[in-house]
Amino acid sequence: MRINTNNQTYFKFLKKINFGGLKSIFFISSLSYFCIYFFDNIDQISFDINLERDGINLSFSFLFCILSTFLNAFAWKYIVKWFGKEFKSNNIVSFYVLTNILKYVPGGFWHFVERFNFIKKISNPQIALYSTLVEPYFMLSGSFLIASMGLIFSPIYFFLIFPLVFLNRKLIYLVLKRIGSLKGKVFKVLRLPNSKEQFEKRINIISFFPTRALILEIGFVLSKFIGFYICLNTFYISNTLNSIFLLVIFSLSWSLGLVVPTAPGGVGVFEACFLFFVGNSIPQNIILICLIYFRVISISADLFLSLPFLMRKLSKRI
Repeated sequence: MRINTNNQTYFKFLKKINFGGLKSIFFISSLSYFCIYFFDNIDQISFDINLERDGINLSFSFLFCILSTFLNAFAWKYIVKWFGKEFKSNNIVSFYVLTNILKYVPGGFWHFVERFNFIKKISNPQIALYSTLVEPYFMLSGSFLIASMGLIFSPIYFFLIFPLVFLNRKLIYLVLKRIGSLKGKVFKVLRLPNSKEQFEKRINIISFFPTRALILEIGFVLSKFIGFYICLNTFYISNTLNSIFLLVIFSLSWSLGLVVPTAPGGVGVFEACFLFFVGNSIPQNIILICLIYFRVISISADLFLSLPFLMRKLSKRI
C-alpha cells in the first residue's frame, strides 16, 4: 500500500507540472543565452564574405539543406505507407516539401495541420492523424541514434538508443497516445477516437519495424549536418575539428530544437544548445557566424522549396 500511495502522489505531482510553461521558459532561456554570447562577441563578428572564394561552399550547404528536406519528405511517405496507405505517385513528397516552411510560423504546428488535411482527403482520419503525429518521433529517433555515437566519449550516450525500442508494430500505439497527450487535446479537437481498438481497426501496419522510414530520417539529419559542416569549414579552416564530436552535438542540439515546440523550427534553441555543447572547442565568434549563416541558409532552402505553395495561398486571399 505504501508503494501505491507513493506512486499516486508521484503521478499527481506530474499532472500539476505545467510542461508548456517549462518549454516556454527553456525557449526564452535559450534565446537569452544565444543573445548574451552574440553581444559579448559582437566586436569580433563580421558577416562579410568573399563570394568568389566562399560562394561555392555556401551553395553546397544550401543544396544539402534542400536534399535533407526531400529525404524527410520521402521518410514521411514511408511512414504513411507503414500505416497501410499505398501511394502510386510522389504527390505526398511534393506536398511535404511545399508545406515545410510553415514550421517557422508561430505556433509551430501549421505544417502538421496542412499535412493532416492532405492525408485525410485520400485516406482515413486515423492514418492522417497518426502519421502526422509520429513523424517528429521518427526524426528524434534517427537523430538520437546518430548522437549515440557519442558512446566513444561517454557510456551515457547509450541511452539515446532507447526511443528506437518503441518503433515497432507492438509498441507504436503507446508512443502515439503519449504524443497525442503532449500535443494538447488534439484527439478531442479533431473528434477522433483515441482507443487501441480504433487504432487497430483503421491502421494496418505492414511490417514489424519501419526500416526505410528510419534510414531516410537518419539521412535527413546527416544531410543537415553536412550542410552545417560545409558552412563551418567556410569560416573556420582547421585540422583540429573532430567531425564525430561535431556530429554528436549537432544531433543533440537539433533534437532539443525539435522537442521544444515553442521555438518555430527550433530557432534559438538549436543555436544555444550547440554553443553550450561545443564550449571552447571552436572560437565563439566563428561558431556564432556559422550558426547564423546556417540558419539563414536552412530557412532560405525551405522558403525556396515552398514558394509555389505560398504564392498559391496568397493568390487565394487576394
